[in-house]
Amino acid sequence: MIDLQVLWSLLPLLLLTGVFAGVLAGLLGVGGGIIIVPILFHLLTGFGIETSLAMPLAVGTSLSTIVLTSIVSARKHYLKGGVDMALVKAWSLPVLLGVVIGSLAPLVIDGAQVKTVFGFMLVIVSLHMFAGSYRNLELFEHLPKGKLQSALAILVGGFSALLGIGGGTLMVPLLTTFSFTIHRAVSTASVFGLIISVPATVVYIASGWGLADLPPFTTGYVNWVIFVIVVPMTMLFAPLGVKLAYSLNVTQLKRAFAIFLCLVGLKMVFI
Repeated sequence: MIDLQVLWSLLPLLLLTGVFAGVLAGLLGVGGGIIIVPILFHLLTGFGIETSLAMPLAVGTSLSTIVLTSIVSARKHYLKGGVDMALVKAWSLPVLLGVVIGSLAPLVIDGAQVKTVFGFMLVIVSLHMFAGSYRNLELFEHLPKGKLQSALAILVGGFSALLGIGGGTLMVPLLTTFSFTIHRAVSTASVFGLIISVPATVVYIASGWGLADLPPFTTGYVNWVIFVIVVPMTMLFAPLGVKLAYSLNVTQLKRAFAIFLCLVGLKMVFI
């Protein structure tokens, strides 16, 4: 059990988590959740919280941090005209259906199983990122029609809510595979980050309501101390990541980060 004193003693690590997530989100175009969830999971388990509680707590808290950052990001992308509104309208309902399924899944799936799924997802994302640094991964000219497209939207919503990753981590590589430009994919995914994170956060709060052994200032599976510390850092340092993207060798950084993600993913799967 983490008491308030221990929680606040984590302040430096949580500040660094927010900085790291913000910079990499702006620099490499990855969602903050892909960084926040594994770090929070290891911090929580390191202080004695069981995996069955630590994983949904890391996921729910991650989703809550995505709400504010996605509002800012989605607004900027919308005003610049980068959002594919036709796709937003077509995918909103199936994505929301997936969010409900994914958010409720921790009620029947053990936290250790969620951890394993998250680890596999990190490995897959890292391999895609590494391969994408060498060649264009466009495989299809357009999205499939009808039920298959709806199924893709449900899967994106479901896995994003289950794993606390907002949407961009899965949606951007998916859309670029179907010939969306990277700018349009990122812009459109930013709107779905909001569509996913708001209802998913509400469900995680409700499904964890009243549980015993929660850290102080925790509502359901959302810890507000972590929220207050991490969110300002991600919002402050994301613009720095964007600036660095124009002065650093992003291709080499993507490859290094992909290897790092793969190692973290393998650790979550096997340890």
